[in-house]
Amino acid sequence: MREYFQYIIEYLDICEFQKKLDGKTLKAYKTDLKQFKAFFKDKTEIAKTDLNSYVKSLHEQYKPKTVKRKIAAVKAFFKYLECEDYIAVNPFSKLHIKFREPFILPRTIPLSIIRLLLSAVYDTLSGISQDTYKYSSVLRDIAVLELLFATGMRVSELCDLSVQQINLDEGYIKIFGKGSKERIIQIENQEVLKCLQFYEQHFLDKFSENGPFFINRLGKRLSPQSVRLMIKKYTKKASIPIHITPHMFRHSFATLLLEEDVDIRYIQHLLGHSSIATTQIYTHINAKKQKLILSSKHPRNKLVLNIG
Repeated sequence: MREYFQYIIEYLDICEFQKKLDGKTLKAYKTDLKQFKAFFKDKTEIAKTDLNSYVKSLHEQYKPKTVKRKIAAVKAFFKYLECEDYIAVNPFSKLHIKFREPFILPRTIPLSIIRLLLSAVYDTLSGISQDTYKYSSVLRDIAVLELLFATGMRVSELCDLSVQQINLDEGYIKIFGKGSKERIIQIENQEVLKCLQFYEQHFLDKFSENGPFFINRLGKRLSPQSVRLMIKKYTKKASIPIHITPHMFRHSFATLLLEEDVDIRYIQHLLGHSSIATTQIYTHINAKKQKLILSSKHPRNKLVLNIG
């Protein structure tokens, strides 16, 4: 077995420099392959029964979504070994793994709660002297929250934004998503555009040409954890009784657009999903929307019958 695993670093290099996988995915692949290697460290060959034992052990430790990812990572590695002729027989070739993932509706933020949260951060800005760091940090917080909701971008994408990706004169942002896939999103709401311009003007002397757009007190790139703590702070300030995460803004962006009858293919592009299947998780319909559809759109309403 050891000869298989000597190619892990080579494979991860291929993933990083040729496939252009993002850092988070690479880290997960490295962890998954290390775990697989540890499981089979005393084996000289992998039999089908061994793989079944491995899959069983994963199910005993992790949720179905995590198990699916770990298996996919290892299968992709062995596919690489097979394609490069490093192995004669792929142990996964005759193994068919099927299991059902529980369907979990994405957690969204009601529009009324988003209004409360944004109001809390705007209220914080009033009364603060403009020549203080606190004023600057609240300006940044407003820009971050507005941008999360305006674009539906991932928090990692937001924190990775560089100054060069922002064009507020023409009102658009260039986003590099998973696998460095590029998409452009326009900022059409004038209030959102204005708050981003205020932030940019206030921090202009702190920006470097290729540096991050969102920065902390030290001028370093704002981290996803900082964004989470920021949201927690304003959630508490607004006395909002639910736990809100950055990713819930993304879910809310997609769900609310869908409820406004925006074509799911446009939403797919805005979210940066490679497959429409990923976007279809948002096609659930809440009770209020369902009632509206059935009362106004159902063809039975067009039938006028003489009854009784």
